[in-house]
Amino acid sequence: MKILTAAEMADADRRSVEAGVLIEDLMEQAGSAVARFVARQYPAAHVPGKCVVLCGKGNNGRDGLVAARHLAQMDRLSGRQVVAGLLGSSADMKDAAALAWQAACACEGLETREIADEASLRELLTGASLVIDALVGTGFKPPLRGLAAVAKKVLDLVSAPVVAVDLPSGWDADSVGQTSDSAFRANAVVTFTAPKRAHLFGQLTEQTFGPVVVAGIGSPASAVQSATGLTWAGASKCIAERPRDVNGNKGRFGHVLLIGGAWGKSGAPAMASLAAMRAGAGLVTAAVPASVLPLVAAIAPELMCAPLAEVDGAAALSNASEASRTKLLKGIQVLAIGPGLGTEGEASDFARAMVAEACDADGKGLPTVIDADALNAFAGRSDLLKTAAKDGDRVLVLTPHPGEMARLAGLTIKQVEADRVGLARRFATEHGVTLVLKGWRTLVAHPDGRVAVNTTGNPSMAKGGSGDILTGIGAAMLGQYPADVAAAVEAAVFLHGLAGDFAVRAQDEHTVLATDTVDHLWQAFRARVADADGFTWIAGTVLNAARS
Repeated sequence: MKILTAAEMADADRRSVEAGVLIEDLMEQAGSAVARFVARQYPAAHVPGKCVVLCGKGNNGRDGLVAARHLAQMDRLSGRQVVAGLLGSSADMKDAAALAWQAACACEGLETREIADEASLRELLTGASLVIDALVGTGFKPPLRGLAAVAKKVLDLVSAPVVAVDLPSGWDADSVGQTSDSAFRANAVVTFTAPKRAHLFGQLTEQTFGPVVVAGIGSPASAVQSATGLTWAGASKCIAERPRDVNGNKGRFGHVLLIGGAWGKSGAPAMASLAAMRAGAGLVTAAVPASVLPLVAAIAPELMCAPLAEVDGAAALSNASEASRTKLLKGIQVLAIGPGLGTEGEASDFARAMVAEACDADGKGLPTVIDADALNAFAGRSDLLKTAAKDGDRVLVLTPHPGEMARLAGLTIKQVEADRVGLARRFATEHGVTLVLKGWRTLVAHPDGRVAVNTTGNPSMAKGGSGDILTGIGAAMLGQYPADVAAAVEAAVFLHGLAGDFAVRAQDEHTVLATDTVDHLWQAFRARVADADGFTWIAGTVLNAARS
């Protein structure tokens, strides 16, 4: 799913009309979608009383007026009162917005008011049990002014939940910031056609899991064009929703070799291996120093293990000799290296040698996930990654957190965080790798320049072991979907975060452990980002029903 700028969204609407879609139909579909969402998420039986729809005089207000009309018709027998308040004078409205106001005024059961000052605004919102914010949307450039700015202050004093149409009023659609103090608060957001940058990068809702959904309104796919190269990672989850072949067997779902571990660091490869098994890999072998092998093997009876020669409690370089390497990689489809590997002794030399030389039986470089200390082994030597990926025609997936990224790129963490998208894209294209830059809105940058933005995950995952779990899931997805590397990696990142979202809803963000996300992977796989009502859940997917 493409991520659009505000200008590209306007172009998409224009192209839709040029393709023969009536603007009135787009308007009706948008307003109807908001009403359906509100009726489902905030039904009158659960949220009775007065529903206030705050409308501006432009396109966003137009959609809000249509939503108010549809909602009034839905709620006519329920007893919930629907009031559409227009901030300003209807005499200033033009074209489709003016027609929407006229239709709203003529709608039975819908009360309409023109709001001219703060007093009438306060009166409108007094006693509201639900508010729909349709003042300004994608085309708006901050800050809020006049009565709209007053409305924000008044709304902050109202306890009712707020559903934002398109965007919470005051947000810049092109913003990549996490928060906006000048925008309306929101509990849920309904946007149309495609998400904008703010929908992906911003924390638009007050709650961590507040829904942000996209509704199709009839724009043809050809009308949705973007030059940003940004997409939404969640769209790739569909590859994990296809039923497996009834004639499938373990040999068809990938054999993952997980290399890691050192004395005192047995947990990391154990967790990564467990995650790979839970994420669907047909076979998983953990190759760890012999001294910690019993500890790693205890994680699950299904796990196979291979002992590594060691020096100073860490993997020895001799494990990368041609004979040892050939034996270790026999029958392997995906290599993952790094969790708990350490930097003691010859561990870093071993990591670099394995990444450079890991091949299958036909001599072709194995798809490789590189994490943790295997990434640190390439600090200041990223040219070796470029050689392995481009010259060796290899799939390399790197999963750094900001500190590891800083070491790889020779930058400070502050510099990494200052331009995450640009840096991830440059590094991925220059080195020919797939780069998973972890953090708030983890990025998946591909060698062709595309960057997918992930919208799952939460603060409970800021715990040791979370990266190891992601490594295991990523390797498992590559093993199952080798023909679609981009989708496999994006789906892995999305599933990992979603499992964490399910885990924290079952506990508290302080108590969730990395292994708890593995326990909730089944819910992540079963959840669907697109629901039966036509909404795609960009955020808050955990509120969407998963099959039990």
